[in-house]
Amino acid sequence: MSLFNRAEIIDQNFTNLVNLGKFPRSKTNQKLPSNHIHSTDLISIFETQVESRHMDIYARYLKDKGECFYTIGSSGHEGNAVFGKVFPHTDLAFLHYRSLPFYLQRSRQLSTSTPIYDTALSFMASSDDPISGGRHKVIGSKKLNIPPQTSTIASHLPKAVGAAFSIDRAKDIMFSEKRLDYGSIVLCSFGDASVNHATALSAFNTASWIFTQGGHVPIIFVCEDNGTGISVPTGPRWIKRNFSNRYGIHYIESDGLHIIDLILKARDAEQVCRLKRAPVFLHMKTVRLMGHAGSDIELGYRTLQEIEKDEYDDPLMHSARIMIENNCMSKDEIISLYESKRIQICHVFENAISKPKLKKAKEVMSSITANKYIQSRPKNPNKSVRKKIFGKEFDRLGYPQHMGKLINYGLTDILLRYSNAVVFGEDVAQKGGVYHVTSDLYNRFGARRVFNSPLDETSIIGFGIGLAHNGFIPIPEIQFLAYLHNAEDQLRGEAATLPFFSEGRFTNPMVLRIPGLAYQKGFGGHFHNDNSLTIFRDIPGIILAVPSNGADAVKMLRSCMREAYENGRVILFIEPIALYMKKDLYVEKDGKWSFKYPDLNEEIGLGQFKAYGNGKTLTIITYGNGLYLSLKAKKEIESLSGKKITIIDLRWLSHIDVPKILKSIGICNKVLIVDECRRTGCHGEQIYTKINQLSGGSISLSLHAAEDSFIPLGISSTSTLPSTESIIENAMRLINA
Repeated sequence: MSLFNRAEIIDQNFTNLVNLGKFPRSKTNQKLPSNHIHSTDLISIFETQVESRHMDIYARYLKDKGECFYTIGSSGHEGNAVFGKVFPHTDLAFLHYRSLPFYLQRSRQLSTSTPIYDTALSFMASSDDPISGGRHKVIGSKKLNIPPQTSTIASHLPKAVGAAFSIDRAKDIMFSEKRLDYGSIVLCSFGDASVNHATALSAFNTASWIFTQGGHVPIIFVCEDNGTGISVPTGPRWIKRNFSNRYGIHYIESDGLHIIDLILKARDAEQVCRLKRAPVFLHMKTVRLMGHAGSDIELGYRTLQEIEKDEYDDPLMHSARIMIENNCMSKDEIISLYESKRIQICHVFENAISKPKLKKAKEVMSSITANKYIQSRPKNPNKSVRKKIFGKEFDRLGYPQHMGKLINYGLTDILLRYSNAVVFGEDVAQKGGVYHVTSDLYNRFGARRVFNSPLDETSIIGFGIGLAHNGFIPIPEIQFLAYLHNAEDQLRGEAATLPFFSEGRFTNPMVLRIPGLAYQKGFGGHFHNDNSLTIFRDIPGIILAVPSNGADAVKMLRSCMREAYENGRVILFIEPIALYMKKDLYVEKDGKWSFKYPDLNEEIGLGQFKAYGNGKTLTIITYGNGLYLSLKAKKEIESLSGKKITIIDLRWLSHIDVPKILKSIGICNKVLIVDECRRTGCHGEQIYTKINQLSGGSISLSLHAAEDSFIPLGISSTSTLPSTESIIENAMRLINA
């Protein structure tokens, strides 16, 4: 037997030590008769623990044969099977990757479940895997209320807080689309090393902040503390010292090696959380066995004595002792169960090996925007309801307005139409946002549907994801485009991946509003004038909208809500700050950038662009502020060249239909792409490349983008950006070439 094969050593130790009756000493004095726990419950939990252990062991065996693709196991964490027993499957659970025992035990609540086989398919990356379809080894089930989770450290915690908050908020609003039972709670498990991550701290802070302000956050944070983060020790008292007196979060410590103590402490946590609707931190102290994963050689950073000490504290050995002490099972029955489960796991896993795998890109990508629960959206509100809500503004709907006001009107109608829509973010409520785009929404709809958030972008997006898990259509606002970078993993690693890893069984629709881009006057600098959308270019499945005028903004916003409600999509709605208050185009008070509020049925579909003019000498392709500047330049270009040009406003940057654009361009063989974002990584690069490829080089192309620079303050704030003058210059150079 190899010293490095700890799985084999642990496996043999169990049978040898049970036969010898050599068990680790209990750290907790809890007995069965006095605690209202049935022996059948303990046997069921122990059986689940054994199943999980054999799955870990056999997964490593099959990995060495090239048949299994995942070996981060749950060995040492088998105590979490208790939570699968104590908490009903109606409680939403966001699980740690070592929470397989929880999943196996919860599956027993539904008689039709086949958790061992389903997990085996996931280990083998089979396309028959009923949650991810072979895309990743994830723990998840729609019927069991376990969304699949695979992401960066602790990134599931913010959405768990949002989901917990959503339960009582849904009860307050009483909308039909809610998915979680009133009175239910949320479970969220993670490792001890994860609590150090900024994302986890964001979640703890938000939960505490809401609860101490009178809000309800019925969540149990389950910290499975094995003392080590891969190779870095956590410290024996680090977790307790940080959380035992944390304001607004109730702390409960439990012995993760003692299933009776775990049951009792889980019940205590449930009572506090479910009755008080309060956040609880359940600290489960345990050990880690077999290293971090199959490729991890613990002897490289731990002594053999340290490893063997934890192995002797094996949770299965503790559970076996508890079975015997409480007359639940005999020594022989334990060994018989252990060996019969070995045979069962071996048989099921071997059967799963031959099941089909994903092979082609099309198969893999088919779930990126999948949604298995398409629904028809509600009807528009009637006139009398609108008139009551809009108040004095109702009579002004027919007058031309700037973009900021029209978006405000659009959000009002959206909140009227979609009873499950909520608007939230920094300063969006009473203040109405820093640009007043959400003004009066708080007064019109109240604090339950329009509310402020902490100044934490991670919690804002995570909160939105969590709300969406309970049937809400969240409309969060990130105050400035540059601030999104604080929380981009919530978008990239969480929101965008959920349909992909669940084949559309779970979605988290949202319309994320972000004031952004450059050209803002009086309140600038690179954080308030960030001109880069590169971060969104390579996130599969998201929709990116950039309106250039108020009327388009309203129509596009309606389409975004339709995509979110009907298709479960995640949408980024970028609102050009510099155009919020623009009323004029060519000269002061010409009113040509003020528009009437569109009819309620008017929308602009995904990928639908607009052409201004029909000239064939030159086509300018642009978006956002670029359209405004290009239209200002159009007259001068046509005057200087003596010829007509066309300007195309893309509107949607995630659905750029280049073949359709080329068809619109027709015989025009000169194209100027005006992109207000920094040249490197801008959307203009993509458009340039695609046009050149599809046209076979027959079109003369030029990209006029912003310099690769941050935006300065003061009079030089637009010096690195395209301007009316620079557009004219670049256009004439291309025309005369």
